[in-house]
Amino acid sequence: MQDLPALLPVAEVVPHGGAMLLLDTLVQADDNGCTARATVRPGQLFVDPAGMPGWVGIEYMAQAIAAWAGVRDRRAGRPPGIGFLLGSRRYECDVPAFPVGSELTISVQAELTGDSGLGQFACRLALDGREVARANVSVFQPADAQAFLQGQHE
Repeated sequence: MQDLPALLPVAEVVPHGGAMLLLDTLVQADDNGCTARATVRPGQLFVDPAGMPGWVGIEYMAQAIAAWAGVRDRRAGRPPGIGFLLGSRRYECDVPAFPVGSELTISVQAELTGDSGLGQFACRLALDGREVARANVSVFQPADAQAFLQGQHE
């Protein structure tokens, strides 16, 4: 896939919309992973007086994985597919919350991807340039998400 000279807007590669889209910008994408950024803003979904709770870091990671998959889909001439966060191995976050106004940088690297749609990613989240969260995240992107959701998968 190589680094893209002009990366697509996040909304064109992540199948989230409205308040559920937490990422602001895709800054790098290649065959192995991507990097995205987000700014914590007052009034965002999940934000409270302390900021964005640290446990939401796993969702930032999942959306960065979705952005990576969406870039791959777009390059193959397909719309971004729907994927599912299956779980995380050892999500660790060193802070209770990401303060309002802080910039988050989310990096994901594919460790394992299969033709079955299963994948595992090493993920890192930095708060204003300092790594504060990390996890191994497992995801699933079925070939036909609608059929899968309706129980019509094989």
